[in-house]
Amino acid sequence: MSLSLQPVVLCGAVSPEREVSLRSGRAVAGALPGCRLVELDRNELPEWLDAARHLVIPVIHGDYGEDGTVQAELDARGVAYAGCEVASSRLCLDKVATKNAMRRAGVPAIPEVAFAGAAKPTAAALMAQLGPQVVLKPADKGSSVGLYVVDGEVAIAAALAQIPASGQWMAERRLLGREMSIGILAGQAMGLVEIVPRKGVYDYQSKYTKGSSDYIYPAPVPAELTARIQSAAEALFLACGCRDFARADLFLEPDGQFYFLEINTMPGMTETSLMPKSASCAGLDFPALVQRMTAPVFARAAARVSRSA
Repeated sequence: MSLSLQPVVLCGAVSPEREVSLRSGRAVAGALPGCRLVELDRNELPEWLDAARHLVIPVIHGDYGEDGTVQAELDARGVAYAGCEVASSRLCLDKVATKNAMRRAGVPAIPEVAFAGAAKPTAAALMAQLGPQVVLKPADKGSSVGLYVVDGEVAIAAALAQIPASGQWMAERRLLGREMSIGILAGQAMGLVEIVPRKGVYDYQSKYTKGSSDYIYPAPVPAELTARIQSAAEALFLACGCRDFARADLFLEPDGQFYFLEINTMPGMTETSLMPKSASCAGLDFPALVQRMTAPVFARAAARVSRSA
């Protein structure tokens, strides 16, 4: 493209997911010729970033990158950037709000109990609504940070006791089906990836430690059911106002019923990440995926330059 703007990959920043963000950013930068890799040490944009000279590919997981903050700062400077905008980023980081969007769009979602850390329900109350096997997690964090998978009143009570009296949390009935993920590129769902964690729970360590989980892709799911899951993922992408790319996570029960858990606006791009695996099912290797993920921001930047000429 004959566009003079230099692509800048932003990664790192300060969050529980900093190390994963650094790995993702380095991988993306390695697949994007001519880009500048910037590893942030603070949650703020570099002073030198200039709308007239740069466009941005943010690869910042968790706080700052996925809550709409960096997107708002880029908008304020007039800098073109890849991925979801402010409103959809904020919506999708809030798992409860995302589930409400799912239900409005007719996408199956697991029932949940939302609560503040300062007003925790009792274990008995959760069991009465969700059953004895429960998943507890923050309502506004990613990458399985703060995840508790517990069974029975004693274990649920112990997990609740460990939850800090701050932040927003949620509890869900634990599903015992097959855990899956699907990448969405420009509104089109790609391949289904089945996740088989070797220790039984797909937590932070299982996600980001090489060899901790097995992956099957494309997942062995009948074509008709795969098509229904893909259609639901695309409806979720649209309902949440997503742009360019995202990744949706779901469970498939033995009876063929599926439930979406969330949609991730800043999917991991490390060697163990799910988005590249999903893309490979559609015939895209890692460099081709990065090119497709970032192509729209080049087009938007070119259109902006053309309008201002």
